[in-house]
Amino acid sequence: MLKFSNLSLRHGVQLLLQDVNITIHPRQKVGITGANGCGKSSLFSLINKEIHPDNGDFFIPQSWVIAYVAQESPSSEQSAIDYVIDGDNELRRIECKIEEANESGHGELLGKLYAQLEEVDGYTANSRAAQLLSGLGFLQNQLNNPVNSFSGGWRMRLNLAQALMCRSDLLLLDEPTNHLDLDAVLWLEEWLKKYQGTLLLISHDRDFLDSVMTHIAHIEHQALTLYSGNYSQFERVRAEQLAQQQVLYERQQEEIKHIQSFINRFKAKATKAKQAQSRVKTLEKMELIAQAHVDSPFHFEFHAPEKVPNPLISLDDIQLGYDSTTILKHVHINLQPGSRIGLLGHNGAGKSTLIKLLADELKVQTGRVERSSELRIGYFAQHQLEQLHSEDTPMEHFFRESKRLNKKETEQSLRNHLGSFGFSGDKVESKIAPFSGGEKARLVFATLVYQKPNLLLLDEPTNHLDLDMRHAISLALQEFEGAMVIVSHDRHLLRSVTDEFYLVANQKVDIFKGDLDDYRNWITEEKKQDAQNSLSDKPSTNKAVNETPASRKEQKRLDAENRKRLQPLKNKLSKLEKEMDKLTHEKEKLEALLADPEIYEENNKKQLKEMLQQQVQLIQSLDDTEEQWMDLSEELEEA
Repeated sequence: MLKFSNLSLRHGVQLLLQDVNITIHPRQKVGITGANGCGKSSLFSLINKEIHPDNGDFFIPQSWVIAYVAQESPSSEQSAIDYVIDGDNELRRIECKIEEANESGHGELLGKLYAQLEEVDGYTANSRAAQLLSGLGFLQNQLNNPVNSFSGGWRMRLNLAQALMCRSDLLLLDEPTNHLDLDAVLWLEEWLKKYQGTLLLISHDRDFLDSVMTHIAHIEHQALTLYSGNYSQFERVRAEQLAQQQVLYERQQEEIKHIQSFINRFKAKATKAKQAQSRVKTLEKMELIAQAHVDSPFHFEFHAPEKVPNPLISLDDIQLGYDSTTILKHVHINLQPGSRIGLLGHNGAGKSTLIKLLADELKVQTGRVERSSELRIGYFAQHQLEQLHSEDTPMEHFFRESKRLNKKETEQSLRNHLGSFGFSGDKVESKIAPFSGGEKARLVFATLVYQKPNLLLLDEPTNHLDLDMRHAISLALQEFEGAMVIVSHDRHLLRSVTDEFYLVANQKVDIFKGDLDDYRNWITEEKKQDAQNSLSDKPSTNKAVNETPASRKEQKRLDAENRKRLQPLKNKLSKLEKEMDKLTHEKEKLEALLADPEIYEENNKKQLKEMLQQQVQLIQSLDDTEEQWMDLSEELEEA
């Protein structure tokens, strides 16, 4: 268990946590929530023994293995799959000892080490790592690519896979969904539900917290309070507490008002002075109840666009992509005032490519694009955070923006606008360079609102934003009068602000007739179909709706030819499967003999050596056969 006793924690001079007393039991899944800067990440650093408490005690069993996501990936030539397997430290330790034992010829130790390797599922390490990478969006042909060939976002996915590979007692995840698309988020959600250890998760994704968490630990006013249930249950309990707190506050204010009135009336009268002085002391001793703040600290809205033309953009039989590579074909979209579209689809299917076309950052390969002369686009994408001038302050940024838009704004009006996005006081005059990802995202959103767009294009707008800001965005977007196209892995936001979904798949963009639960089912069916097709004797083709008898006959002929062509591969695959079963059986039989203590006696030394050599040969043969099976399976799938 994790036990916090009278614990206090500071970051520099700032008090983050005070007098924390909670216990987290094994296998509980706890979501850590609270405003940015309240101490969530510092709590993880404490658990990881990177920092120490300022007061009080923290206990964690010494035997517990802690897994967490590294913030940086080495720029190495190591393959992606080997990098992920490194997450299983126990496996790597045993492998190193086996190598040493082989070199020294220590047969008895070698037998014990191979038994340990079996215990930690060492023989399935490659397949387990491959499953993790596949779930997080990596393609089969990327598994052996070097780590340094991947971009920053994909390296963070590698780090996440490495943490999940660890056979841990405690898993610490800090915003794991920030670098994931919706498909990977849904996969990770299911994986974490099955995780057998204790999970501590920092996340601002309501649906994710609802689906996985058994408890919520909320940080507010330097206090850490543990609630049973998921995030929605926590919100209901918290709302009830705040309502009660507000009633107590209002009642107390009446009492204070009454006492103060008595003091003001009688403090100058000698006969009442003693009583008045008593009430002054009562007032001083009274523990003031903090007024409940149930609303988000961010308050903003999109102002009505000056003009909303109809249509805003029309795409007619568009084909688009990069250089000679085509990503999407035959795209027909007509964006009208009030269109509220959420884009769904696998990573790399073309969602962001379509957004870039709409934003006029990408030209079509073929087809016609018509844009209204009165079109005003507000475009949010992650690369815009890096395009902010790092030496500017928020105020300087907005002075430049007001000039670009030919607006005559007073300094106070700009301060008021920035204040609604959490930039007030010294923050308005601070350099942008050290801002967190969340602060930069808020500044980009403030710019977006200021531009008064009639079309919003939002590509993962909630990354790095906390729950309060996400709530404020959701409310503002619900009232937005223009058109909107959004890509997001935040399902709560998608449900709140969109009216229809478009599915981007197989180089097409089609209306998706269903909700997000239907999309989850679609993904599941896609994976099942892919698995079936990999060993199916029928090619994966889409039959025409108005298929004629002649075309059916031709299809049957093609299917027969395909079966004949693939039969040798299937026969070889079946033979390899039988060989793997045979080798596995022999290995298990041999390991049962090696488990007998008598085999390690001095008079059995020669027999032990022979058996250990046989075990090494069996393991090597099994590895070789499995590798042939995997290569052949890939060949069959491609065929």
